[in-house]
Amino acid sequence: MRIPKHIGIIPDGNRRWAKENGMKKEEGYDYGLMPGLRLLREARKYGIEEITYYGFTVDNCKRPKEQLIAFSKACVDAVKMIENEDVSLLVIGNTKSSAFPTELLPYTHRVDNNEKIKVNFLVNYGWKWDLENGLCSKEISRIDMIIRWGGMCRLSGFLPVQSVYSDIYIIRELWPDFQEEQLKGALEWYQKQDVTLGG
Repeated sequence: MRIPKHIGIIPDGNRRWAKENGMKKEEGYDYGLMPGLRLLREARKYGIEEITYYGFTVDNCKRPKEQLIAFSKACVDAVKMIENEDVSLLVIGNTKSSAFPTELLPYTHRVDNNEKIKVNFLVNYGWKWDLENGLCSKEISRIDMIIRWGGMCRLSGFLPVQSVYSDIYIIRELWPDFQEEQLKGALEWYQKQDVTLGG
């Protein structure tokens, strides 16, 4: 099996999932934590070398305050959980903004270890901010495949430089309903793609 070296994860649908399950929209983010951990463990089994998770964007900060607090806390909790998985961790985002969680400042510099799977987490990330500040995400490698949950067929500003040749796989199910079989299906789909990188 041809395994992508680097996959990007857009974990969409937390708010819709909460609404469908009779909860307030902001309550959905906590239910996206364990799926992220399970996906990481499954990706490691396949030999994937790097994963980038889309946490929240600068534009997401326009949402109601209770949602901002909820997804910010979820990102902090997710990073703390992933830290215990023996990974090389890096958080990328606009640290000068008040929306960036101060708890994540220690993770904005990677401790390199080539034997560990690299995990990147985009927190308070903006594509325009990234490009206008000399490509703040330059430590992140080119992404082979992007997987988006929630059925939406768009990148939503996800690392425009690194995703320039990415194959994009859309999963209709919402992120909190993640199942390991979904990653397997994405990898099987990837086998059928003609990866030429423009050549």
